[in-house]
Amino acid sequence: MSASVEIQHHPQEHRFVIQWAKEQAELLYSLDPNSGKINFYRTYVPENARGQGLAKKLVETGLSWAKKQGYQIEASCSYVLPFLKN
Repeated sequence: MSASVEIQHHPQEHRFVIQWAKEQAELLYSLDPNSGKINFYRTYVPENARGQGLAKKLVETGLSWAKKQGYQIEASCSYVLPFLKN
């Protein structure tokens, strides 16, 4: 994998994305502005890009952003859950 992977945040679509060849790895979330909660509910990495650490980079970036925004973080995605225990 290249040393730098560009992660794009598309807040209007509630997702973080890494462009990989002609596909995208993504981390999806939902926001509840009334309660201040964010839920990371799906992580997807194209088959040909797996094992490169892309999901980890997406989750770390998403969690870092959510913390800076002051959201109460939840995860219904099983991949994201272990990151919340750190």
